[in-house]
Amino acid sequence: MAERLSFPLRLELRGAPSRTMTYLSPVIAIVATLLLGALLFLALGKDPLAGLKVFLIDPFNGKRAISELLLKSVPLILCALGLAVCFRASIWNIGAEGQFTVGALCSGAMLVWLDVPGHGVSGGMGLVLMIVAGVIGGALWAAITAFLRDQFNANEILVSLMLTYVAQLLLMWAVNGPLKDPNGMNFPQSKVFSSEFMLPTLISGTRLHIGFAVAIVAAVLMAIFMMRSLRGFSLMVGGVAPHAARYAGFSARSALWVSLLISGAFAGLAGAFEIAGPIGQLLPSVSPGYGFAAIIVAFIGRLHPIGAILGGLIMSLLYLGGELAQSRLGLPSAITGVFQGMLLFLLLACDTLIDYRLAWNKKV
Repeated sequence: MAERLSFPLRLELRGAPSRTMTYLSPVIAIVATLLLGALLFLALGKDPLAGLKVFLIDPFNGKRAISELLLKSVPLILCALGLAVCFRASIWNIGAEGQFTVGALCSGAMLVWLDVPGHGVSGGMGLVLMIVAGVIGGALWAAITAFLRDQFNANEILVSLMLTYVAQLLLMWAVNGPLKDPNGMNFPQSKVFSSEFMLPTLISGTRLHIGFAVAIVAAVLMAIFMMRSLRGFSLMVGGVAPHAARYAGFSARSALWVSLLISGAFAGLAGAFEIAGPIGQLLPSVSPGYGFAAIIVAFIGRLHPIGAILGGLIMSLLYLGGELAQSRLGLPSAITGVFQGMLLFLLLACDTLIDYRLAWNKKV
């Protein structure tokens, strides 16, 4: 009988990881990402120091650059806030991108309907209606995942992910059909919205809008909800110890619906802010992948709402650095995705090595 081959190393569970190491893991992953990024620049024939400068220093070069950094972080923070709630409840919502898209679509449809001469709706009321439409649209799209998981025990990872592509096709249909600008030279886009329906800016001369302040306030409120409320506590207990949650009378079904609806609402709000802020109209490319990038943001922030702010700023830095690397260093657009992928991989590796250690298999 042939002897079974075994790998000489195995993963051995450590004791309970220290809180310090848990929070140091993202820092180690970020530093490792930058070191690998320097090697990547070198392999591409670019000066590693110049490449890192484009990613780390140039996005802070002046008021306008900093405002763009903060602006880019708004959808990332908002999507990550909702995902953090889901992940803490062990509900693996991977479809924030789709919920973002549907939120943008519903908000855009609302603005197209409102932005008609003589409609009689003020700019302030129009913004409120636009935001409500985005929040409801994102929440309803997440509710599809909750319903299928609740009624048919469908895997929420696959359902939420596949719904993302359905949402993108729905957006393509809308901008090529009922929401298409009749004077848009046949491009798939809505008309440019009036300035009265645009979000007010926080800093004059920049594009940074009030959505950034809303994201910060939302992070604080979500921290209070998750850490200081009974409902937030029940979600966290249900994710960590589902048997204990059932014994305490916490409903797993309620946790499913609440976490997914909150997540969808935040993603929809992010989509509404995007079309009423920097974009100003509805386009097929409304998102460069904010919903997927927000997954990394949530884990960088250790699934904590305040940590999502820091994670959003770091991911925003990678987005802007990637754009600058294209224009100044002649690198391909995929450089942003490469850095995001490296960061996610290294973050998962650091988290794994905090919980486990490598050990030699003993020969029998």
